[in-house]
Amino acid sequence: MAEAAERHETTRKPVLYRLRGMKTAPVRRGIIYRTTASQALTLDLYSPRKTTMRARRPAVVFVIGYADAGARQRLGCAFKDMECYINWAQLAAASGLVGVTYENEDPAADVHAVLAYLHEHAAELGIDAERIGIWACSGNAPVALSTLLRDARTKVACAAFCYSLMLDVRGTQFVADAANVFGFANPCAGKTVADLAPETPIFIARAGKDAVAHLNDTIDAFVAAALEQNQPIALVNYDEGVHSFDLEQDTEMTRETIARILAFFRFNLLGATSPTEVR
Repeated sequence: MAEAAERHETTRKPVLYRLRGMKTAPVRRGIIYRTTASQALTLDLYSPRKTTMRARRPAVVFVIGYADAGARQRLGCAFKDMECYINWAQLAAASGLVGVTYENEDPAADVHAVLAYLHEHAAELGIDAERIGIWACSGNAPVALSTLLRDARTKVACAAFCYSLMLDVRGTQFVADAANVFGFANPCAGKTVADLAPETPIFIARAGKDAVAHLNDTIDAFVAAALEQNQPIALVNYDEGVHSFDLEQDTEMTRETIARILAFFRFNLLGATSPTEVR
């Protein structure tokens, strides 16, 4: 395992939204989901309070598209140990869902290993394997999108994306170029929206002032293609939003957008609305 650097300040930035009880969500850490030649890879489960193992709960997996070895070298910790990922998982737990974060070695393969583990061990983990959603942001999205493919080994129930690089469609190379620059995995290279399972609900939060080159072009093209084939899709355009607005912009629209994402998960996984925000 690569030696960790000192924790970068980015890893300590919280999500700018709070729900009652999120900080006291029970956590099961260090569950080994896969063992490689060099290490045991683990995941953490953030559960709603008063949950029993008999009551299986829907889950949201927070997908990572970058290898943790590089994150430890540059940022000082695995992605799952960053404050923002902890907060998002806590928000899921406070919304009645199980938040799942994990470490990885091979991002494109390990997300499917996580999903397979959750399915195979659903009873002991207290998870409803038929109601698992995914969340991803930025360059993590191409790996998350691979779980939505028609031929994906394990199906997911819904997916939410924040300020995300999506797919290269209609001959563009925006995602491929960004993957080469930033180093995220791109397992959906060559895939189109038509390759996605058509019944999977998708939510996209678009940051209108995102400065990442062509990121919004990939969102706009993805949404257009999804609408052409009548994919169930919801879009929120945060017109003043910047990249990582959930960490950078302490505004009502930031909070409203995060609330809508949580409501999307609650609707599609629980058939319920979102809880009341606590400032």
